[in-house]
Amino acid sequence: MKLAVFDCDGTLVDGQASICEALEAAFARQNLPAPPRVAIRRAVGLSLPQAMRRLLPNEADELHLALAESYKLAFRTARSDGRVSQPLFPGIPELLRRLADSGWTLGVATGMSDRGLAHCLADNGIADLFVTLQTADRHPSKPHPAMLQAALAGAGAGEQDAVMIGDTSFDMQMARDAGVRAIGVDWGYHLPRELLAAGAEVVVETPEQLGKVLLA
Repeated sequence: MKLAVFDCDGTLVDGQASICEALEAAFARQNLPAPPRVAIRRAVGLSLPQAMRRLLPNEADELHLALAESYKLAFRTARSDGRVSQPLFPGIPELLRRLADSGWTLGVATGMSDRGLAHCLADNGIADLFVTLQTADRHPSKPHPAMLQAALAGAGAGEQDAVMIGDTSFDMQMARDAGVRAIGVDWGYHLPRELLAAGAEVVVETPEQLGKVLLA
């Protein structure tokens, strides 16, 4: 059993515009000025309350939770209005199918909700490729290793046979704490040097390069 677990946003799909717009709407609903988009992107990957805590570290948990609920509402509204954009990064569909055809079991570990992840994978036509889906609805926020531990158990894979692939230091730290290999991608939200410092064994520049690393 070889298990490749992918982060979603920033690794499989590029949803940064929709994330920033929903978060800005959430802050407006709470009568707060929105953080700069660079700060918003830096928090992608965390569960919503954790992301709000990172953006407003000196505020009370009640506000963080209220902002998280406002974000969910804004994102659901945008989706129902057809304004959510979460396209796959170029080369990702081919990589996933090549891995699946080569005997890899595929999974996702993401700070998204169950509903949000299901919509994202279905809209991009790749839902059938994944055996295990782990989200913030059922686990502590990254970098806690619970998501990866559940993915290993669900797929029946050992730590030594699994790899976590992601674009943030949260992904790399989660992999390290779960005893799993970590590979970073440089087309997401954190810098390559941050990924390496957090435990990535390598940072790849393209999905094609990632395929070469995994299928070597």
